[in-house]
This record gives sequence, structure tokens and C-alpha cells, in this order.
Amino acid sequence: MILTEVTNSTTDKNFINVPREIYKDDPVWICPLDVDIRAVFDPKKNSFHQHGTCTRWVLQSNDGKLIGRIAAFINDLKAYKTALPNGGVGFFECINNYQAAQLLFDTAKEWLEKQGMKEMIGPINFGENDNYWGLLTEGFTTPSYGMNYNPPYYKDFFDKYGFVTQYEQITNHLDLTKPFPDRFTKIAEWVAKKPGYRFEYFRAKNIDQIASNFIEIYNDAWKDFDNFVPITQPTVMDSLHKMKAIMDEKLIWFAYVNDEPASFIVILPDANQMIKSLKGKLDFFGKIKFAYNRWKGVPRMRAVVMGTKSAFQKHGLESALFIKLKEYVIPQKKYTELELSWVGDFNNKMRSVHEATGATFGKKHVTMKKTF
Repeated sequence: MILTEVTNSTTDKNFINVPREIYKDDPVWICPLDVDIRAVFDPKKNSFHQHGTCTRWVLQSNDGKLIGRIAAFINDLKAYKTALPNGGVGFFECINNYQAAQLLFDTAKEWLEKQGMKEMIGPINFGENDNYWGLLTEGFTTPSYGMNYNPPYYKDFFDKYGFVTQYEQITNHLDLTKPFPDRFTKIAEWVAKKPGYRFEYFRAKNIDQIASNFIEIYNDAWKDFDNFVPITQPTVMDSLHKMKAIMDEKLIWFAYVNDEPASFIVILPDANQMIKSLKGKLDFFGKIKFAYNRWKGVPRMRAVVMGTKSAFQKHGLESALFIKLKEYVIPQKKYTELELSWVGDFNNKMRSVHEATGATFGKKHVTMKKTF
């Protein structure tokens, strides 16, 4: 086997093409856009490079066939938040051969150790956890945009190498052709009408103010979770600008209590249903196909992230946001399914919200950790 670090256009192209070999006979897999994967490793397009470092490798057989890849990265803002400093591994792909997987894991581990790390967490993203995060272990169905998909045998590779599950990530599905449960609806409508409560959808012309509101709510909502690192303005702006290509403004809602930003939900049309036929290529014809598919619309949405300030977490704001969303969605007769992805097994409050809506189980990913 031949292992090569990605340092030039040839090795970069090989890194991008590995999944095409792994999944060439898998009808469920949807090829991510090449430009999206490359953007993760481009300091000009990924603000995480401002406070971290990463590298990646490609594995080939002795006769030159692409058989695996892996990336390793260190986020300086998070690496030292735990008892043992840790880095991440991600974008792992490999043929069904443990020796190949072991070589990839060993290479990433050695690189991280040289940087002073004592643990590696994976598979994760060199970015926020809304994309390319976790190992799929249940629900091997068509993935939504940004959600990892992999063969079942990957779990055996991670287990055999000594990774242990750090937490589970649950994705639920909501059938929008069915009404919400009565109790949920009554509470949501009551909350939506309370004096001083205001609900507004996203407006691109107010993007700077909305970004500030998002940061204020997000950093308060998540501050009590282990190893939390506040989200920054550059990261939020990066994400919002990436969303603009597929965004439906009336799928992103904010709740205000006496004009104070209190809660939000960010939902996007599932871009995977727009890009499936592109096979990863956003060239001239790919852009035309994408534009047409976006205009035609897709039936599935993905809830990317929700958050409510701690002071308002028992006010039922999340329920009211779902009602506001449905008031827009139902008359459109366009969206029929909402994927609620993902909620950690440690987040009991959000899991309760999912359950209250009548959502059903869809998928399970796991985030794993290997201590050196």
C-alpha cells in the first residue's frame, strides 16, 4: 500500500475521488460537491484555519487504485478544554480491509501525537458539528446534505482500533402531511399569542443583525454543555453565506421576548436532493442543473440547528417556532418531510421537543474517541 500526504493538485484530486471508488456500487450514497469538501481545507474559505491546523492523506494499492483517505486536524480553541488535549479525524473512507484502515488511523494518530495531542475524536469535521460529523451506525438510508453516510463495516474498524463511543447523535423525521399532536399544538398556539412574544423569519437584508442575534442566543443556549466553545462572528457569517445558495428565508425563524432575542430554528431545503444528479461536479452544466432543481423545489427539509436561551427554555418557544414554520409550509404544498438532525443523547431538552412534535426515529450517528 502507498500512503501519500495531500500536498498538490494531484493528491488533492485523489483525496476527492476516493469516495467515488468506495461507493460506486451503492445506490443510496449521494456524492458531496467537490467544492464543498475542498472548502473545508482552504484557509480562505474555512475560518477554523485561523485557530487550528489540519492535514490529510490518500491511500492507494500497490497498483495505484484509490483505497482510502483520512484527514486530521487540531482546533486550538477546543484542543485543551479537556483533561487530555485532543485532535480530530474525519473524512475517513476505506475499502473493506482493516489493514488499510489501521494504516490510515496510525498515520493520523502519529501526526496528532507529534502536535502534543493525547486523544483523537472522530469522525468529525474541521468546522462546526452541523456538517460531516459522526459515524453512521443505524438508518442507512438516503442522507441529507452535510450528514455523513458510510458503509456499516466502518463501525467495526473504529471499534477494533480502540475507539469508544463518546456520545450518540439521533436524527428524527417529522411527517409534515400529518398534524402535530393536539397537546403540542395547544401549547404552541398559546405561547405564540402571549403578550411581548414576537416571531420573525430570516431576512437576508438584515443578515448582520440576524447573525448577532444568532450568536447571542447560541452562546447562551449551549454554554452549560461540556467543552463548549462560543461561536464566533466569522464562523456564523461563513455558514450564512454558504446557506444562501439554497436558503428559503421563511424556514429560518427567531423568537423574541420583549424584543430580546430568545430562540431560533434554522431549517434548509435538503440540498442533497438538488445535487444528486451532479455527481459532485459544480461545473457550468452542474450549475444549470442545480439552478433548475432549486427552482423546481424539493420535498424534504433539514433542521440544522435550534437554540433557546437558558432563561427561556421552559417557555415553549420551540413549540411556537414549529407552529410558525408549519403556517408557512402547509399552504405551499411543497415540503412534506422535516429531518431533525441531529440531537445528542446528552441533550434531554431537545430530545423532548422532538418527541412532542410526533417525530419518529430516522438515523443514529456516533462520535467516538481514541485515547493514545
